[in-house]
Amino acid sequence: MPGDYDIEYASPWAGANYWPISEAGTEAAEWDRNTWPELEDLAKHHPEAGVHFQDTAIYNREKDVDSSLGRYLAEKLKAEPWYKDVVPNFRQLAREQLGTQYSNGHAFTSVCINTAIYLPWLASQCLRKGVVFKRANLKHIRDASRIHHTGQKPDLVVNCTGLSSHKLGGVEDRNMMPIRGQTVLVRNEANVMCSSSGTDDGEEEVCYLMQRAAGGGTLLGGSYQRGNWDSQLDPSLAIRIMKRAVELCPALTEGKGIEHLDIIRHGVGLRPYRQGGTRIEKERIDGVWTVHNYGHGGFGYQASYGCAKKAVKLVGEVLTPRSSL
Repeated sequence: MPGDYDIEYASPWAGANYWPISEAGTEAAEWDRNTWPELEDLAKHHPEAGVHFQDTAIYNREKDVDSSLGRYLAEKLKAEPWYKDVVPNFRQLAREQLGTQYSNGHAFTSVCINTAIYLPWLASQCLRKGVVFKRANLKHIRDASRIHHTGQKPDLVVNCTGLSSHKLGGVEDRNMMPIRGQTVLVRNEANVMCSSSGTDDGEEEVCYLMQRAAGGGTLLGGSYQRGNWDSQLDPSLAIRIMKRAVELCPALTEGKGIEHLDIIRHGVGLRPYRQGGTRIEKERIDGVWTVHNYGHGGFGYQASYGCAKKAVKLVGEVLTPRSSL
């Protein structure tokens, strides 16, 4: 729940931001497309949500195109990704704006989310609408049918258990796996959000920095380690993360080294990745309809409202007009 910090609860560890990696023409791209207007509205009209606009730059290297990470991030490596018609102020970076190691790049206005503010804000919106929160340890998804606050059997269960869908009885989705991310949160600010398409430190390491809203610090990343469940900080990786961030964005330390980074904390989280893509579908389990919405990997925030829209549609298909959640 909001306020919790657990390695398998990826949400508080995320940047979080909007730079789509979904492939053009896919349903995932449609989820991302449908999410942008909602995030834009929050940044414009709801400062209490902890979402703000951020100038963004993406730098791409030709040699990353054929890497495993490059193939996963293929849309970002394109000179003209599909989201150029969605985000404001999209433009190509001129040659003089690129370092010698980059073949192309683009910039646009995006958003960055202070998760420490945004997650409690979401919970408050639910409470305002009458949602009742309960904590419980569930071994099987049917157990969710037994803890409704009214004591009655619910009409429907929505499964948003993320990485836990790998082990939750009745679901046990073996396509689920963690992608370990390690980050460094610092007080330094550069007033820009940027990333590169790859690093020279291995295909499981990435470089990005995101300045969170409302004084939330700047998040430096990171790693993309598939199948890695390790919860412990890797100090050597942390040093490489900081070095890459300062090299990508010298303004972060006013052109000085990593010893001038003011560290708030280090973080490790597990992205809930699903081979075959996010699962948003309905099924009946032990006589109770279940709508699944999990397996968002590292793009949960930027696809959140689009995925929710599809899940709500499935809920509507299941429930009769006289039923209630």
